[in-house]
Amino acid sequence: MARETKLQIIPLGGLGEIGKNLTVVRYGNDIILIDCGLAFPEEEMLGIDVVIPDIGYLLDHRDLVRAILLTHGHEDHIGALPYVLPQINVPVYGTKLTLGLLGGKLKEADFEDQAVLCPVKPRDIVELGPFRVEFIRVSHSVPDAVGIAIQTPLGTIIHTGDFKIDHTPVDGDVIDLQRFAYYGEKGVLALLSDSTNVERAGYTLSERMIGATFDETFKEARERILVATFASNVHRLQQAITAAHSHGRKVAVVGRSMVNVVSIAFQLGYLKIPPGTLVELDEANRLPRNQVVILSTGSQGEPMSALTRMATGEHRQVSIQPNDTIIISATPIPGNEKLVSRVVNHLFKRGAHVIYEKTSGIHVSGHASEEELKLMLNLVRPRFLIPVHGEYRMLMKHAKLAQELGTPPENTFVAENGNVLEFTRHTGKISGRVASGRVLVDGLGVGDVGNIVLRDRKQLAQEGILIVVVTIDPEQCSIVAGPDIVSRGFVYVRESEELMDEARERVSATLDRCSTRRISEWSTIKSEVRETLSKFLYERTGRRPMILPIIMET
Repeated sequence: MARETKLQIIPLGGLGEIGKNLTVVRYGNDIILIDCGLAFPEEEMLGIDVVIPDIGYLLDHRDLVRAILLTHGHEDHIGALPYVLPQINVPVYGTKLTLGLLGGKLKEADFEDQAVLCPVKPRDIVELGPFRVEFIRVSHSVPDAVGIAIQTPLGTIIHTGDFKIDHTPVDGDVIDLQRFAYYGEKGVLALLSDSTNVERAGYTLSERMIGATFDETFKEARERILVATFASNVHRLQQAITAAHSHGRKVAVVGRSMVNVVSIAFQLGYLKIPPGTLVELDEANRLPRNQVVILSTGSQGEPMSALTRMATGEHRQVSIQPNDTIIISATPIPGNEKLVSRVVNHLFKRGAHVIYEKTSGIHVSGHASEEELKLMLNLVRPRFLIPVHGEYRMLMKHAKLAQELGTPPENTFVAENGNVLEFTRHTGKISGRVASGRVLVDGLGVGDVGNIVLRDRKQLAQEGILIVVVTIDPEQCSIVAGPDIVSRGFVYVRESEELMDEARERVSATLDRCSTRRISEWSTIKSEVRETLSKFLYERTGRRPMILPIIMET
């Protein structure tokens, strides 16, 4: 009897974290990928711009990859593609807006012409080798979001994508619960479900609620209004534009990503902007302040964003004035709370009226809360649940939620990035792991900054650097000039002359010992200087600066 081919699901990102979502589905010698996103750097990743998944496993099996399927156009689902497609250039399937947003990124990366982008609509079906893929409409905080049903020879896999159950969406495109129920009736082998809001009881509010809040706020505002939100939240932008138009205000857009998204969404028909409503920023600055609304990036307090530069008075075109109304229509991503608080404080100092609290009704989540996740589980009724898109505690809580609804504990997999989940028609297990992790992007460098470089940056940031320069006569093994010491970020030399003088004496004594012992290897001499100086400075200051000896010959 021939051995049955196994079905594998391998998450390479998005588990135990928020961001860099990438999931591999493999059957025999065929692979399809779901999403390919980035994450933003953690606080200790000094100088890093973005983080993308390690695709070493995919590069080893690049001939097997048939396609990349996208659930929606957020950065944490499409942002790594400009780095990945040049290495694995396969067809990319996504809805019109998703591919529009991706196209803008690929154009910046000068890869737009080489990419093969295949637009699909909800309920479209695509055949990819042994996989029969259907795209299912879901509600999220960006239009054109979809879940994905993948029929394989061993059973059906459903990936919800990021979703919530919104019965009154802004664009009228309600989540297609019928298709999820259809697959549930036929039988679903495994469900990969969004875990972001599993800790929130009840239901997530409809996005349409924001429109009423905007309308009331715009009616009360006496001066200029500035709305900061995620650029990709097209529904939020639409409601701000609609409220502006109904109150006789013009709309200007600030921030590169906001300008790009508004342009793409308008061209593709996802933003309805009444004629004459959208104006350039220069024109907006000439209008009476009570006739202007500005849409801006910076809802997360990003240091270089438009809102942050306005708050600190560094923006060239927009200056915050007393009685301006600032609406921060987003919840801080975990880790960004301090940045957002800093921006809010600066805005208050400038006399602005700032609306930012959760209770103010100016933001709702795009992710399903506990009761919606229960509904999805009951509709799909999967044999196995794999919670995705969440930190570890969220995945655990989602698994327990499924167990409360009757899923056996052994059929819920709280997996980690790199785990290989292997399935037959009736069984599932974690059978091993593949290489996974993160690749750090710094400027134009992709992957050239690793843990050692980050460790050095952290030491430089916390302790500073001390450079020791000395000139030696190699024949006499004697000091010709120096040692000179340069301090940066450690101590100010003029205010610590005694410490620096003693440090020079310690270096000279060390060099003399090396000369006496006839040590001529520069690496050994540098090591001796570094060790002596490090011990001395720690005893005197309690700090360990990076010490960089430079030895020159006459």
